[in-house]
Amino acid sequence: MEVLSSLWLGFSVAMQPTNLMFCFAGVFIGTLIGVLPGIGPVAAMSLLLPITFNITPEAGIIMLAGIYYGSMYGGSTTSILVNIPGEAASVITCLDGYQMARQGRAGPALGMAAIGSFIAGTAAVVGLMFLAPTMSAFAVKFGPAEYFSLMVLGLTILVWLSQGSVIKALVMACLGVVLGLVGIDSITAAPRMTYGQLQLLDGLGLVPIVMGLFGIAEILANLEQKLDRHIFEANVKGLMPTKEDWKRSTGPIARGTVLGFLLGILPGGGAVISSFLSYALEKKLSKHPEQFGKGAIEGVAGPETANNAAAGGGFIPLLTLGIPPNVVMALLLGAFIVHGVQPGPLLMVQKPDLFWGVVASMYIGNVMLLVLNMPLIGMWVQLLKVPYKILFPMILLFCLIGAYSVSNQIFDVYLMLGFGVLGWLMKKYGYEPAPLVLAFVLGPMLENNLRKALILSRGEFGIFLERPISLVCLIAAALLLISPLLPSFAAKRKEMATEEG
Repeated sequence: MEVLSSLWLGFSVAMQPTNLMFCFAGVFIGTLIGVLPGIGPVAAMSLLLPITFNITPEAGIIMLAGIYYGSMYGGSTTSILVNIPGEAASVITCLDGYQMARQGRAGPALGMAAIGSFIAGTAAVVGLMFLAPTMSAFAVKFGPAEYFSLMVLGLTILVWLSQGSVIKALVMACLGVVLGLVGIDSITAAPRMTYGQLQLLDGLGLVPIVMGLFGIAEILANLEQKLDRHIFEANVKGLMPTKEDWKRSTGPIARGTVLGFLLGILPGGGAVISSFLSYALEKKLSKHPEQFGKGAIEGVAGPETANNAAAGGGFIPLLTLGIPPNVVMALLLGAFIVHGVQPGPLLMVQKPDLFWGVVASMYIGNVMLLVLNMPLIGMWVQLLKVPYKILFPMILLFCLIGAYSVSNQIFDVYLMLGFGVLGWLMKKYGYEPAPLVLAFVLGPMLENNLRKALILSRGEFGIFLERPISLVCLIAAALLLISPLLPSFAAKRKEMATEEG
């Protein structure tokens, strides 16, 4: 009953006109970002992050959250109609969704993707609602040693799941930690790595870095590619799936919801991994695996359900532990901190209106997304015709305005452009930006908890091995780091990376 009364408080917050407006704006922009190829939720959220500085924490977080789970909905539209994923989590949907469109079944494919996404998104919010209080109560027992080891494990999992070389991903994570330490030392108040530059005393800004790595770099990378966008708009009719479609999709939707939610909670998991594993699971369980890749509706229902469930699951470690499991949650953590709110075990006690308002808004947002995605497919199809020569200059303009508006310093614009070129070079040479950004956000927290633990133990590193939770996390991290040296694990990881690529 306590959960239900708290949820009632959340709806009273989420239903306020301002919060309702920002919830709609978030899911609408999220769907738009998902539909338009070449723009991901990270780039969109980093562009709009400065806007949230001048509104209430509830409205800002509700809007940014809506962009994230809204982009999971919209990404399926381009995958099915154009064979170009609107965002990374919808890559696998291209395989069967586009084939269904070629067979004249784009309508049922789009309908099943929207309905499956709604079911998974709603189920994930229910899971968040009941699991978060339990995890918060458990997380209160965490000390600096446990937090340090848990963050080490999270970064290790992200590195291990990265495509390509573990060494490259590890280098990016280490670079992110170093960049996060630029500025004033939080304990001694001494400047570090500022090189006499006053602009660096407050540290490097998250917004310019993310805009550069995911906004400017995406523009530069896409300008090098020629994308053929042949849209099957004539066949977009009959959105409701048939009885046979439902019969074949019920199992994939249920399994995708559970799988995606659990993987979303894990650090480094997220929507991309969930959608790929869901597709692999459905293909393995299917009585007709040869139909996959040729228009099997299970290949649309499972992955689209899994990525939406993972989007909801990712909020649990952020809100209950204060640790972002992926780059999107790292941006949300930045938004919380800007508003003077620290996510973690005490968030539900100190800011219940904010916590439950965000949870309730996700129920409302999922209903809005179902309305936006089912009847308005025709409008999204028209948006796909926007030429890139118009789209990309607009994105660049928003990036420049967003970077400058954070602190009204031209230095942030130069910083964004520099990281944009760096991000473009990283893409060309196989270095992923996600480990860098997550490590950049976690770096100061990692250092603070390390130093606090050592202060409590009077300099004894044994404190990390004496506490059971800390010891388990460190052992798991060590095993993941050495696993690429073992032939069987290395082969399995290489196979996963190849499939994702």
